[in-house]
Amino acid sequence: MRCAAQTGDQREIEGKGAPTVIIDPLQRPDWDAQVEAHAGSTIFHGTGWARVLNETYGHVPMYVCRFDGKLLAEALPLMEVASRWTGRRGVSLPFTDLCAPLCPQGGDARNLYREAMDCGRRRRWKYLECRNFDVAWEGCAPSLEFYVHVIDLGIGADGLFERLDGAVRRGVRKAEAAGLKVEFSGDRESVRTFYKLHCRTRRRHGLPPQPFRFFESIQRHILGMGRGFVATARMGNQPAAAGVFFYHGGEALYKFGASDFALQQHRPNNLMMWAAARRCAQEGLSRLNLGRTSLSNEGLRRFKRGLGAAEKKLKYAKYDFLSKQFIVDVDQTKGWFNRVFSRMPLPVLRLAGAALYPHLS
Repeated sequence: MRCAAQTGDQREIEGKGAPTVIIDPLQRPDWDAQVEAHAGSTIFHGTGWARVLNETYGHVPMYVCRFDGKLLAEALPLMEVASRWTGRRGVSLPFTDLCAPLCPQGGDARNLYREAMDCGRRRRWKYLECRNFDVAWEGCAPSLEFYVHVIDLGIGADGLFERLDGAVRRGVRKAEAAGLKVEFSGDRESVRTFYKLHCRTRRRHGLPPQPFRFFESIQRHILGMGRGFVATARMGNQPAAAGVFFYHGGEALYKFGASDFALQQHRPNNLMMWAAARRCAQEGLSRLNLGRTSLSNEGLRRFKRGLGAAEKKLKYAKYDFLSKQFIVDVDQTKGWFNRVFSRMPLPVLRLAGAALYPHLS
């Protein structure tokens, strides 16, 4: 495990009203309370996600911040990902769908991006990637685009069900008629159940799974801290579908999903997603973010819209330090490698994921 406190990059530049500093949030006991005071904060801005990335992969937290006295005024979360295979780079933040900088209303993140760029030059990063698109990052251009879908939970459980597409409603009733039940838990056993489905789902899609220690860390630092749950749809004792959900402030986030393809005719995903949305609404949350969807994945896009979600575009930005320009990236979920991974036995596929993911972001 590594942390930014020992990197020597605790450097200040002149900013608006106060200097900008690079800190390690894991060394600040007040960080989560400070983050929660910002209306735009998400689960990814807190120490839970920072610990997951640092503990699992050794990524180094280097958060660019400006404080007003002791209060956090602005923050751009960054992780340094260092790999002998893929090089050293800054990412805000690895394995997230969206991570915008925190700024006061009416402010902008210009100085945060300037310091992040200076940090990248000092530390010889290959690139700086932000899971957000912000015109305050001078000269930025989109590198990738996705869809993002958000369900308004404020209409209540009855309104949510009526807003479902007819096919999704029929799927929910079909799952209930088949005897499927949904249970909610944040314990380690629920994560282990999810992970078994996750590995089989990833192989079906021709992709390696993240190592189990990644999900163990999520259980310890997020789910186990009361910031999320696993929803599992079961047919008797057999898990048919499962999803990992986070929540922060008034918003829930559907982060990971998996299912048993052999039971798809019973529509377990429909029931699991509907039950999770209903639970979030009953707990007083105002929104359920369904996460990003690749532009090419029309099936997943249609399913999320069928859940009653509003759709919009999500853009990222990526600066290449060698060419000194913003670059267009490639969504790397499809390619020749899908055929290779889909043919691997599950134990081999898990080993491949454990070997590859420390070098990815």
